[in-house]
Amino acid sequence: MHLSTKELILCALFIALITVGTFIKIPVGTDVYTLQFLFTLLAGLLLGPRLGAIAVGTYVVMGLVGIPVFASGGGPGYIAQPTFGYLLGFIVQAWVNGAWARKAKQINFRSLLEANLVGMVIVYLFGLVWFYVVSNYIINAPISVWAVIWYCGILQVIPDVVLCVGAAMLGVRGYKAGIWLKA
Repeated sequence: MHLSTKELILCALFIALITVGTFIKIPVGTDVYTLQFLFTLLAGLLLGPRLGAIAVGTYVVMGLVGIPVFASGGGPGYIAQPTFGYLLGFIVQAWVNGAWARKAKQINFRSLLEANLVGMVIVYLFGLVWFYVVSNYIINAPISVWAVIWYCGILQVIPDVVLCVGAAMLGVRGYKAGIWLKA
């Protein structure tokens, strides 16, 4: 696969933004949220499905080889972390929300929010399933399906919807400013 210089620079920019977003911590009550998801959404929207997935996938690979870009460091052992499924979900989400946005009849807030919400569902599917499987069958920390849905899904929905709204607003601005790759 050949990437142009412009594509390489944009992918590198989003890898950096996702990494920085991982370490921007916003305390809300007893939870702490990051901007990582915001930047994976924007990677899909602005770079498109292929480059968005490449940027997010490269970020994940960097973490797996030991570069401390994940919230709790990095390394191949991260695969056995209950939250690793969210990282895999981010790759698929970037591709899907980028493709979904490009199939819209009109690029506007509503169409980009819809693309982001579809991407959020994908991240949750990967994240919740991975969390359940790893917790119950790999690290021997049993948790019920309903507890996973509650703690890792329902309690996270509102902040993640806010990030979907923010990414849609920024995506529209990026589109109008010409920061929007076709493919």
